[in-house]
Formats: sequence, C-alpha cells, structure tokens
Amino acid sequence: MSELLIDGHTIPLDKDGYLQELGDWSPTVAHALAAREELELLPEHWEILDLLRDFYTEFQLSPANRPLVKYVALKLGPEKGNSLHLNRLFKGAPAKLAAKLAGLPKPTNCL
Repeated sequence: MSELLIDGHTIPLDKDGYLQELGDWSPTVAHALAAREELELLPEHWEILDLLRDFYTEFQLSPANRPLVKYVALKLGPEKGNSLHLNRLFKGAPAKLAAKLAGLPKPTNCL
C-alpha cells in the first residue's frame, strides 16, 4: 500500500495507486496522482475527469473503455469521444488512468 502526502495530510492508496476513500479526492489530489504517472493535467484532461465523476455519480461505477468512449461522445461530441483522442490524453489506458485521476475505483473489467 502506498500513500500521497498533500498539505500535511496522508491519503492512502491501494496497491494499484487508486484512492482507498473516494472522499479524499480533490483537484490537488488529482494533480498529485497525475504527477506520479508523469502526466500534466491540461484543460482537455479535466474535461474528461469531470465527465467521469458525473458518470460515477449517475451510475455508481467507473466505465470501461467502450462505455467511456460512448459517454464522452454523447456529452462532448465525436471529435473528443473517440479512442484515439482518449488514448492520447491518458497514455493508452483511458478508462483505468482517467478513473484513477478522477478519484474513482478501478473499472471492474479492466486488467
């Protein structure tokens, strides 16, 4: 088990680097998680992270790649809701990495 230290607070992570407590998430935590992945969060990343958090609120689960692509296409249009765009943003693992950065559980059908 690992952890993040942010502003003097310890945030526990599971063995895969996901938050153990969803309530620990904040934009600052997202930036720290992204830094661990050697990723700088840009506005186009935040657009997807916000959508993922909305998806989780609505459906109580983190989507796998195919539902993620469909949801992004529905909400943001086909130019952003496609595998190429999401793979470019999230290093070829959009469902897993975006869920991690959004403070959500690992999608259940992702290895």
